[in-house]
Amino acid sequence: MLGMKGLRKPLRMIAAVALLVIGSLTPSRAADPIKVGFSMALTGAVAQNGKQLLIALEIWRDDVNAKGGLLGRPVELVYYDDQSNPSNVPGIYTKLMTVDKVDLLVGPYATNMVAPAMPVIMQANKTTISLLAIGVNSHFNYSRYFSMVPVGPEGVKAFSRGYFELAAAQKPKPKTVAMIAADAEFAKTAADGAKANAKALGFDIIYDKTYPPSTTDFSPVVRAVQAANADIVFVASYPPDTVGIIRAANEIGYQPKMFGGTMIGLLVTPLKVQLGPLMNGMTIMESFVPAPSFNFPGLQVVLDQYRKRATDQRIDPFGYGFVPFGYAAGQILAQAVTATKSLDHDKIAKYIHANAFKTVAGDIAYNANGDWTEARTVFTQFQNVAPNNIEQFRTVDHQVIVWPDKYKTGKMVYPYADAKK
Repeated sequence: MLGMKGLRKPLRMIAAVALLVIGSLTPSRAADPIKVGFSMALTGAVAQNGKQLLIALEIWRDDVNAKGGLLGRPVELVYYDDQSNPSNVPGIYTKLMTVDKVDLLVGPYATNMVAPAMPVIMQANKTTISLLAIGVNSHFNYSRYFSMVPVGPEGVKAFSRGYFELAAAQKPKPKTVAMIAADAEFAKTAADGAKANAKALGFDIIYDKTYPPSTTDFSPVVRAVQAANADIVFVASYPPDTVGIIRAANEIGYQPKMFGGTMIGLLVTPLKVQLGPLMNGMTIMESFVPAPSFNFPGLQVVLDQYRKRATDQRIDPFGYGFVPFGYAAGQILAQAVTATKSLDHDKIAKYIHANAFKTVAGDIAYNANGDWTEARTVFTQFQNVAPNNIEQFRTVDHQVIVWPDKYKTGKMVYPYADAKK
């Protein structure tokens, strides 16, 4: 048997080896990636938009990692396709937090998907920056929720206020309104805001209906609206139904005095090209436009990167409506993590509430409900759109900003029929 002296040398050797092992493990542990988790609509009804947002987040990830990552660690995106199906979202966020053990969250994209994610996120006390959802936190009042929609403190009403202010400014002022909306979270929320704005400005809502999201034949829907004989029509719709409604209206020659609304499909350039002159005269809400007043620092570099990656993917070649917001969400998250030197969700949320952020989508600050402190939505009108010409949508020459005055690039054509000539 060895005595104590005989044991000292082996023990010293074991200790030295242990130190070497620990030393070799420490750097790799420090280099473990910071995982940012989300669900994204990569197939289904809103995949055109979801794919743009995914590319935006990938560009942000690559830019952050090229500068050394966050807290000295690389950023990794962990995401799953929710198939544009709200019922898939709670399970995805549960998996992200319990199985993948992501460090940070963003998303999901779209009101219909964000709403079912919220109870899961709230139960885990996590912070998230949702991607283009409206009115969600009015139901939950959750202090760790933040939105990338520029609606400001008036919330969902910002998605339609400009539409009804434009209508109210016409002479003679139109009096009656017809409203149609998809029977889904986003569209119904947008329509609720529209009703409030219409009533506040003295309009009489004489027709107010929803249609099932599965609707494919919109002729009966549009004929029913036409029969109501309202002066103006407000539509809240997602991409597939937007196309169906516009085609049906043109087929039957329906021409109210004003036609448009919150029609998300018309934020997607390929759909604009597909519809072409059928859109002339329509007035819609936009969150981001290719106008000089929206050319914020760093934006063009991001859009150039997006356009390279979007080539041959059959998605929007320009990315104006979605890419700035996806990249900016990453910027806000990164700034909060860097400033707090932490991945603690409580500290991150408090920092986001207390500070303003400079992003490629402009300067952003948040109110107590997680909405922007200042609205920046615009209303545009399609004018003199030609068939089969994608380049005409690179600027606002054929999609003129008509509201508000501070961003205006042209005059509104009224009534709607005059723009169809």
